[in-house]
Amino acid sequence: MTLSSGEVTLDAAAYTKYRAATSREDRLKTFEAFWARYNEYTRTLGTSLNAQVQAHEFSRKVHKFDSSLAEAMFGDNVPTAVYTQLVSDIHANLQTLHRYLRVRQRMMGLDALGYEDLYAPVLKRYERTFTPEEAKALTLTAVAALGKEYQDILGKGFEGGWIDWFPRTGKRSGAYSTGAYGLHPFQLQNFTGLYEEVSTLAHESGHSMHTFLSDRAQPYATHDYPIFVAEVASTLNENLLVHAMLANAKTDDERLFLLGSHLDGLRTTLFRQGLFAEFELRMHEMAAAGEPLNGENLSALYLKLVREYYGHDKGICAVKDAYGAEWAYIPHFYYDFYVYQYATSVIASVKLADGIRAEALANPPSTARRDAYLRMLSAGSSRYAFDMLKEAGVDLTTSEPFAAAMRDMNQTMDAMDLILNKRGTK
Repeated sequence: MTLSSGEVTLDAAAYTKYRAATSREDRLKTFEAFWARYNEYTRTLGTSLNAQVQAHEFSRKVHKFDSSLAEAMFGDNVPTAVYTQLVSDIHANLQTLHRYLRVRQRMMGLDALGYEDLYAPVLKRYERTFTPEEAKALTLTAVAALGKEYQDILGKGFEGGWIDWFPRTGKRSGAYSTGAYGLHPFQLQNFTGLYEEVSTLAHESGHSMHTFLSDRAQPYATHDYPIFVAEVASTLNENLLVHAMLANAKTDDERLFLLGSHLDGLRTTLFRQGLFAEFELRMHEMAAAGEPLNGENLSALYLKLVREYYGHDKGICAVKDAYGAEWAYIPHFYYDFYVYQYATSVIASVKLADGIRAEALANPPSTARRDAYLRMLSAGSSRYAFDMLKEAGVDLTTSEPFAAAMRDMNQTMDAMDLILNKRGTK
């Protein structure tokens, strides 16, 4: 494929790179070529996914569950109402996603927005770089609302060998946190000084502290914690960091970058992962009803959902027919109702972070919500995750947590609008 930079081989890694190209023509070529090739194989890929879904269907019938969703959530004792409430809340709040898309279109200076434009940068990269010492200090300041003990433990971990900081030849990419019971958490980082990596440090430190507190409070049998709450601890720290950074931002460029980064994270985690969750639910419902799950039907279902979410028929974001094959690119659909937890985790973390910040700023300050949250981090798997989260103040069978996330998202866009209006951005 020929782009403005020359000839490129369009594999999966190149697609990820060039879908974010600054040239709109390059983005269009990338999307059209990539999804044209995927559409050549949707019959085979549909057969593969159908086999997985039929295996779920067989299992739920043998075990006498009403649905594959009910069977998938039974082991962790999570009510199916959590899943259906998420889908319902998303549809009730699509206007917030559509507002985001209008903000993106405005900042990109486009006459019309297309699905090809959703990964392109809308802001100049944050010019400031950070040292590890600065990243540690910013993270520790951000988590002050979680209490001095939390700060002290994390600070000692930063200096006590928890983190492998820098990239080197042969080292795996990315970042993660893991634990060794009876020792301490370990973090892999590949730190080069970007703000995104400061945020990654806060994120992985949330996991590390979850591991530390659970290991300290629980015997080995219950020290590990379920996925349903794992990403709450990490994304809550990210939320605390971005709000702390915004409170100390010196320029509108800095504020706009931080606001935009936070907004993109909410969009992709809440709405994109929510779309995936609904697609997974609908295809299992099709299978239960005896409808064929071939490539054609899966693409039609996915295209319908994407167009509804992104406002295709309202003229908000155009989605071409070929992009209905995107379902075949998402590996999570083979994981049996896993992906929804990305969305519920960030919803819960926004709700918790709002409450913890409010308590810290109150006169006199209170620690009730913080203490309830820290008890959840210390509980490991000693109780069911849904119950632990509810005791911490988040009931995901109601709309209240999602409403908190929508307030955060709309307040972020309000702040961006103020800056853009001041600049006269059309």
